[in-house]
Amino acid sequence: MSLKQILRGTGVAVVTPFDNNNKVDFPALDKLINFIISNGVEYIVTLGTTGETPVLSKEEKKEIVLATYAAVNKRVPVVVGIGGNDSYAVLDDFSNLPLEDATAILSASPYYNKPSQEGLFKHYELLASQAPKPLILYNVPGRTGRNMDAATTLRLASEVKNIAGIKEASGDMQQCMEILKDCPADFLVVSGDDALALPQLACGMDGVISVAANALPRQFSDMVRACLSNDFATGKQLNDKLIPAYNLMFAENNPAGVKAFLTELDILQNNVRLPVVPLSGELYKKVKRYLNT
Repeated sequence: MSLKQILRGTGVAVVTPFDNNNKVDFPALDKLINFIISNGVEYIVTLGTTGETPVLSKEEKKEIVLATYAAVNKRVPVVVGIGGNDSYAVLDDFSNLPLEDATAILSASPYYNKPSQEGLFKHYELLASQAPKPLILYNVPGRTGRNMDAATTLRLASEVKNIAGIKEASGDMQQCMEILKDCPADFLVVSGDDALALPQLACGMDGVISVAANALPRQFSDMVRACLSNDFATGKQLNDKLIPAYNLMFAENNPAGVKAFLTELDILQNNVRLPVVPLSGELYKKVKRYLNT
C-alpha cells in the first residue's frame, strides 16, 4: 500500500501539553492521543510546529516520540516531524530520534535562511538521500519566510527518490492546483490549512494535517471523509460549523488557540512555553461560548 493510501484522510498535528511546572505533561498527552484516535482520525503527527518543537529539548523530543508510539499502540500510523534550517543538523536528528515505528517523516522547509528554490531543492535532496522513512515535504511560508513554489515541489516529487508527498500550507490555491495537476499519481498531497481544507479537497488533495482536529476530531474528520467521498454538500454543512472555531484557533497564535479549546474540554492545562502566551481573556470567553453552543 502506498503512503498516499495509508495517509488518506485526517492527520492531527498533536500539541504538546505542559504542566504547571513547565514540564511535558505525559499523562495529558496520552489522554489527548486517545481522545483524538477514539474520535475517528486516520493518523497522528508528532513533533509538528503545533507541538511547540522550537522550544523542546532534544531529550524531550525523543521522550515525546516514544510516548506517542506507546499511546497510539499501532492503532493508526504515526508521522514524525523533523525539520530545521541546518540541513546537516536535520540529518543528525534522523539518527538520534526513534523512528522505527514511524510511517513517514514530515520535514518543514528551512526557516529564516530564505534559501533560493535551488537551495530548497538541494536541502530536500540531501534529506531524502538519508531519511530512514519516506519524506513528506512541508511548505509553510507564513512560518519559514520562503515559499517553495510549485515547480520546485514537482521537481522534487519527480526526480528525488524517497520523497513521497507534501503538506502544502502556502494558502495559494493556484499553486495547490498546479501541484495537483502535474504531480506523480502516487504523490501524497495534503492540506496544511484547516480553513482552506474543503476547497483544497475539492481540487484533489488527499486529506489534511490538522490543528483543529486536536480539539474537534470527530467533526473535522467527518468533514474530510465526506469531501473525500465527493459528498461536498455534507462536507460544507460540517465545515460551516467549524469556521468560527478556525477563526478562534488562529486569531492570536497556534497552539495557544487550540490549547484553550483543549483546556475547556478538560484534556490538558492551559500552558504554553514562551515566547508563546495563552489566549487572551476575551477570545477565551468566545472559545467557551463556541463549545457550549
